[in-house]
Amino acid sequence: MELQAVVRVALRALARNKMRTSLTMLGIIIGVGAVICTVAIGEGASNQVQEQIRNLGDNIVFVGAGSVSRGGIRMGSSATKTLTLADAKAIQQQVPTVARLSPGVGARVQAVYGNQNWNTRVSGVSPEFLEIRRWPVINGGAFSQREVDAAANVCVIGLTVVENLFGTEDPVNKTVRIQNIPFRVIGVLASKGQSPFGQDEDDSIIMPFTTVQKKIAGIDWLQFVMCSAVSPEAIHTAQQQIASLLRQRHRLRPDEDDDFIIRSPNDLANAQAQAGQIMTLLLASIASVSLLVGGIGIMNIMLVSVTERTREIGVRMAVGASERDVQLQFLSEALVLSLLGGTVGVLVGIGGSVAVAGMLQWPTRVPPQAIAIAVLFSAGVGIFFGYYPARKAAQLDPIEALRYE
Repeated sequence: MELQAVVRVALRALARNKMRTSLTMLGIIIGVGAVICTVAIGEGASNQVQEQIRNLGDNIVFVGAGSVSRGGIRMGSSATKTLTLADAKAIQQQVPTVARLSPGVGARVQAVYGNQNWNTRVSGVSPEFLEIRRWPVINGGAFSQREVDAAANVCVIGLTVVENLFGTEDPVNKTVRIQNIPFRVIGVLASKGQSPFGQDEDDSIIMPFTTVQKKIAGIDWLQFVMCSAVSPEAIHTAQQQIASLLRQRHRLRPDEDDDFIIRSPNDLANAQAQAGQIMTLLLASIASVSLLVGGIGIMNIMLVSVTERTREIGVRMAVGASERDVQLQFLSEALVLSLLGGTVGVLVGIGGSVAVAGMLQWPTRVPPQAIAIAVLFSAGVGIFFGYYPARKAAQLDPIEALRYE
């Protein structure tokens, strides 16, 4: 039999009982729709995490001052004073997996402008910091290395600081006072929003690290060094090379703990992304159970159809149809039934993902491969669950079938 004729006969047979066919398709529709919608929600969440990873910066490796033990008392992080500018320069020169870095010093300060004041965090860094963090300046400009060398009283501020100190006023070239020292605002940073850890990244003031060292914190060591690895794959290697170099420079014995900490926020973000992917796979697996239920429904209806059409099968065999022709006919009906359900299910899944995005403001994305897999899986369900009824129809005795009432 020609394929076109097989499909035409299958559609005609299914159209004889439209209600039963529709109800049988419902299981496949729900299953495919649930899988598509679940995958779309998971993909949207994964894209959101990837966007957060990109917002963190350019392959960040964070080196911070570590802990120290004094008289059996272990101090907390940032208690050591061994991380220096010379260490930062050594990392830049001797660690090939680090593309660029920025020394850093931070402190909590009370910033004052006119009759307004705001408690915020000041970060003393080098000009490379904004490149590493991928943090553009939207108004004014950033400070240069010359201003770092001169420990100039200049700063770049985040939008939260702008809102609380200046309101609608343009802050560029205005003067804020920190610890009664005047600082000229030379730029405003683009909005970063919340970090993956829930901190408001726009609530900050950025200025040369030498300025913070000498005029605000009163220290000559570094609290952190923000590094950028040459690639995402080089982050782990960079961490190992930096640790080895700093242990050597700080003359730490093999039995001594590190007096510094090395972390990569990408590790946490990637872990979140992997957890999201696992959850998406789990939910999709649960949703795919509906496909199996729909497949059982197809088998049930096809068995009923074989019983109802026993005499028809006998007539077909009597006029020359082979077992293969009969088996192909019933198998094609199951396949057409599941493919129709799968196609409608894809449309339902896409519509459901759009509805979720609109109602819950949750980003969704339907990957093309998910649609292809769902349709192929629904076809596989039709073939798998349609094979037994088709085989049973093909093995009927033509004489007994013709005598069947």
